[in-house]
Amino acid sequence: MIISRAPLRISFLGGGTDFPEYFRQHGGAVLATGIDKFSYVTANPFHSHLFEYAIRVSYSVGELAKKVDDIRHPVFRECLRYCGLEKDIELHTVADLPAFTGLGSSSAFTVSLLQVLHAYKGEYVRPIQLAYEAIHIERNVLKECVGVQDQTTAALGGFNVLEFHAEDDIRARPLTLSRARIEELESHLFIVFTGIKRRAQDLEKNKINNLAENCKHLHRLQNLVGQGYDILTSNASLSKFGDLLHQAWELKQLLDSGVSNPEINDLYKKGLTAGAWGGKLLGAGAGGFLLFCVPPEKQPAIQAAFKDYHNLTVRLAAPGSQIIFGG
Repeated sequence: MIISRAPLRISFLGGGTDFPEYFRQHGGAVLATGIDKFSYVTANPFHSHLFEYAIRVSYSVGELAKKVDDIRHPVFRECLRYCGLEKDIELHTVADLPAFTGLGSSSAFTVSLLQVLHAYKGEYVRPIQLAYEAIHIERNVLKECVGVQDQTTAALGGFNVLEFHAEDDIRARPLTLSRARIEELESHLFIVFTGIKRRAQDLEKNKINNLAENCKHLHRLQNLVGQGYDILTSNASLSKFGDLLHQAWELKQLLDSGVSNPEINDLYKKGLTAGAWGGKLLGAGAGGFLLFCVPPEKQPAIQAAFKDYHNLTVRLAAPGSQIIFGG
């Protein structure tokens, strides 16, 4: 058995500028971190000559396939095809958190799956190459309307400013933070699940279709990345970082009317009323997790305000995709 895992992520600033439709012309950047919540994939040899099928995959359902083309799950199917594996393998995936919640779980799964398939074949792939392969599968093979930050953070992990020049030219600039500074930021975060799961595809398509109109907002979102980097890598008060998150949330809502809704707006106001300096909805919008930056002394108040909602505690700067067993 071989087991891989890839981290989910929090994208603090710059989201939306990681779409090639934007950064090919203007460049792009995000401030993002891997978190200690993971997508796992296991791979086992499967003795197909003893069965009536050649491949077994398991996710929320199980599939028994005689050939790769018969697999219904598109990511399993295309990653197996890409890696040249046609039979005699069993794959299973689980995750620490549900999909469609704004934490990049879909791309973390793609990266983790590619990692385990390469390991199954005895191949080593550099982390950035793993990101490029996942981007290729999702954007070029499956034709999904996705950016490229999720795959990159899942593959590289850490806490970085990611700079986008081309789909195969992405550069990571790590934040040189002390453990104490990271723990300070962690103590200021409050992450709450809105209870709304959503697919980002339609929302992202709308944003891209309106790219000419959205460019001015995306330029401003990109400019916040450098400011966030400067705040976090200095001794500046994290209240300034909370204000940047609030600015990013205000700008993000200008990209498409579907980014927010009355329920999400009410939850965001609830967080500010309880003492948060600022925050934003994680992911494309319309649901998922809300992130707040809250001074520690206000944490009891915001926890009380959201006592009927699930909140998430995370550690930042998690390692990138890796084989954790076997290989």
